[in-house]
Amino acid sequence: MDQFRHLGKVLGYLKALMVFKDDIQINQQQCCLLVDVYTLAYEVIAEEIKKNLRIEERHTKWKAIECPLKELHRIYKEGAHYIQQCLEIKDWWAKAISLAQNTDCIEFHIHNFLSCIPVVIEAIEISGEIAGCDHDEIHKKRVIISNKYDKDWRDPKLFQWKYGRQYLVSQDICNRLDTVWREDRWFLLQTIREMRSSTNLSKQEQRLAEILMRKLDDTEPETLFHSSLLVGSKDFQVRRRLGNGSSQYKEIQWLGESFAVRQFYGNIDKLIPNISLLLSITHPNVMHFAWGFSDEDKKENFLVMELMNKDLFSYIKELSGPRRRILFSLPVAVDLMLQIARGMEYLHSQKIHHGDLNPYNVLVRTRNSSSDGYLHAKVSGFGLSSIKNFNVRTPSSPQETHPHIWYAPEVLSEQEHSGDNCAFQYSEKADVYSFGMICYQLLTGKVPFEDLHGQGDKLSRNIRSGERPLFPFSPPKYLTSLTKRCWHAEPLQRPSFTSICRILRYIKRFLLMNPDHSQPDAPSPVMDYCDIEQGLSKKFSEWGSHDPLVVSQIPFQMFAYRGFEKERIIVNFRERSSESGSDGASLCGDENGGTLEDPFQQIAEMPTVSYDRTEPVLKKTFSAKKFMDGKISKPGTPSPRGRTRPPQLTIWGRNLNNESIMSPSRRKASGHSSDSELP
Repeated sequence: MDQFRHLGKVLGYLKALMVFKDDIQINQQQCCLLVDVYTLAYEVIAEEIKKNLRIEERHTKWKAIECPLKELHRIYKEGAHYIQQCLEIKDWWAKAISLAQNTDCIEFHIHNFLSCIPVVIEAIEISGEIAGCDHDEIHKKRVIISNKYDKDWRDPKLFQWKYGRQYLVSQDICNRLDTVWREDRWFLLQTIREMRSSTNLSKQEQRLAEILMRKLDDTEPETLFHSSLLVGSKDFQVRRRLGNGSSQYKEIQWLGESFAVRQFYGNIDKLIPNISLLLSITHPNVMHFAWGFSDEDKKENFLVMELMNKDLFSYIKELSGPRRRILFSLPVAVDLMLQIARGMEYLHSQKIHHGDLNPYNVLVRTRNSSSDGYLHAKVSGFGLSSIKNFNVRTPSSPQETHPHIWYAPEVLSEQEHSGDNCAFQYSEKADVYSFGMICYQLLTGKVPFEDLHGQGDKLSRNIRSGERPLFPFSPPKYLTSLTKRCWHAEPLQRPSFTSICRILRYIKRFLLMNPDHSQPDAPSPVMDYCDIEQGLSKKFSEWGSHDPLVVSQIPFQMFAYRGFEKERIIVNFRERSSESGSDGASLCGDENGGTLEDPFQQIAEMPTVSYDRTEPVLKKTFSAKKFMDGKISKPGTPSPRGRTRPPQLTIWGRNLNNESIMSPSRRKASGHSSDSELP
């Protein structure tokens, strides 16, 4: 109840801000859409709570909804900060430059919102299934919820017609998602035209208005402007160099705002197509290049971009310490992985292969409303690889001390045969391999192969022969499994970034539904999410498309994941039921099509059950869990060796004493694995 109340407070603040919506001159339509979907979500959640839950049980049976609502509250606060930023009228020209091509509203805030809403709805349903004391009523509610995820609804259009309002993807919202960004660009263009016709603008502002109009006009290609507009500005100031002392990157003050600038020298005629492509790229998880400037006489060139705090490698290094084994909580690590994967998904949809993806080329900054370690990540260092050797003043990059660890084995093989690091035509799958190594560092805080740095050619040979870093302790298997698939020796066996994003969104759902994920006996998923993705990708051929993801598809994709997972659980139970005999079969429900009790629901039920019916419910739960392991023996049954042992509780089909859930002491402290050891 408290988390729901916090949502209401943020929504009230947003509605107060929108009293002045007519004063929002940049991205007004996107701000209105954000408030509208937040408002509708609050109403939908209120309806679901009223329909499924009982107020007198809020301290016992509402536990499942607390963590999802807390995450939604964080998303609401980030959206409120975005609207406040658009409403701010100070330094208008700098904001116009920064936000004119900004897609954060749709691709960041609404993406996160639509990724969380299915989890909130499911959590309310799970809590509702155990609400009340009537066992017959509880069983009927479970039948209804199970039918909701039936195959019949696993069609995008049917899902939208049936559940569009509940999951905030009605046709009206989808239409607005497709149009508001273009509308805001048009409105900004009209505003600048009106300002330009005014006699109150200074000479510099007139020039800024002219080039902003050209930038907002989609009919004109991206161009470079004369550098005097940048360095000749009265408030232009270089504050500091970014990175090492001879870096190309600098922090500058311009138009009242801080930006980052990449400065390099030489004739750039051959680079103009690449620079124009960079200036057209817009995604919240990809470094945004706002403007390009050039002085042909001085052969001096500038690329102006948004300012980030530091690169991911430096950030991890600052966090590391001898007593700190885990640098990021699992939700924060998974969130970072998803942001990097989304950035790479966008680049690949634009036919851009990074070729140098590593933690040095992932820039991060703290999220404005977050106090729990969440970061905003952006992929950088792509698209201008020819500039690396373009300027004699360019320093050696930090990663050149041990570059092999981030490159895929096929890249290392090509480099060895060609003798030229720039000769290899990088592929999507090579980027996926590099992403897997970044995941390893996020999960462990350690640089891959850190005990072999400095061995150069030997390390390269080992990687090509299939050697991979071993996890020094045991992160959750659903994350190590994804990481190992990403760095698979065979490129075709590696998933695409689109698949990786779907898997990571569902992993985020799992973490929200299981807030005790950091405990030694934390639950594990009943299925490998990579297997779910593989099964659904065969069913939905459009999931393999290289087109950018439309965020309105996210609720359906998560719904399909959940339905496929439930289906496989039932199939597995029935297979074990047929092996264990008729007693086991009776646990699958009645003979007339009754639904199988979902182990997800059983876990949610245990800590919130009423005291007056604890014994029968726990008895039922234990027997179901015994069945999940194919064991229907009663507590106290002698073991094969004649010893009596207590019943062992399993979590989602896995015995807590299973070898796959090892304690850190049972794993090797360090070392490397070969591909023969990978799943």
